[in-house]
Amino acid sequence: MYGRHPVADASRASRAILSNLLARGAPGLYVRLTQETGRGRGAETAESVAQYFTTCFFDYFDQLEVPPEAIEDALRDKHLLEYGPGDVPGVALLMLAHGAARVTCVDRFALSQRSPFQLEVLQCLLDGLDPAARERAAACFVRPDDPASGFRRERLEYRVTRDGLSGLNADVDLIYSRAVLEHVNDLDATFRDMAKALKPGALAVHQVDLKSHGLHRENPLDFLTWPVGLWHWMYAGKGVPNRWRLDRYRQAIENTGLVIRHIESTAEALDEDVAAVAPYLAAPFRGLDKATLRCLGFWLVVTRPAPGDEARAAA
Repeated sequence: MYGRHPVADASRASRAILSNLLARGAPGLYVRLTQETGRGRGAETAESVAQYFTTCFFDYFDQLEVPPEAIEDALRDKHLLEYGPGDVPGVALLMLAHGAARVTCVDRFALSQRSPFQLEVLQCLLDGLDPAARERAAACFVRPDDPASGFRRERLEYRVTRDGLSGLNADVDLIYSRAVLEHVNDLDATFRDMAKALKPGALAVHQVDLKSHGLHRENPLDFLTWPVGLWHWMYAGKGVPNRWRLDRYRQAIENTGLVIRHIESTAEALDEDVAAVAPYLAAPFRGLDKATLRCLGFWLVVTRPAPGDEARAAA
């Protein structure tokens, strides 16, 4: 817990603040030094990363209740937005392969560099597709079937913005992300961007990971004991967890006028861990009920209501 080991706290805070200043001032250098991918730092092969993207792809449609045989019809001629694609736009490639007309990817960090490993992952994805999907995917590159040539901008656009927001306006049929929303600095601004980007009646599907991402010491919730201001100075420029819990997501969604279609818990803390950390929680988390504190992750599907939806729902 923060405050129980002052010397260790001061040492950790000092190191974190210095690296945070680097991340804010020179994000490109920070990414190169940390070798950030957006998928964590475990050992990877091109095949394992390609399989990860394939799993992500089908998970989204499972949450949207679209069976595999209906995915191409669901994506045909659609414009999609992905928050936080990481270093390889692998899911975006699969969306295009299965019929999407265009995908816009937006990130805070310029992770996609067309490195040999990234190109190998894209090639693995291509090789795993059926002939029709492969043909669609291959046509998305500047030189057909050549990932090294880069994506045609009119098919896949990779935007890097300081705030990680798209700036799109009523132009998107589907938004998706995985383990991204817990990293944004301004949750309300992100949901406002989402609400503005979606066409009326369109959907957004997100998997949110509320765990510490390795930033706890003993109790999986003890990263919630650090004071808000200090946490900001330590981590705000690095894209590490913003620590907001499920209640803040619900509030941000309500504030933008989006409507929750589906929410499903994916992981929960133990009751004894919640009880142990409760006396030490930082100010924003002290009044939360046990169920909210237990939640360590969830799937979320929201929609931008079409005109008249509110009236029909009230009737």
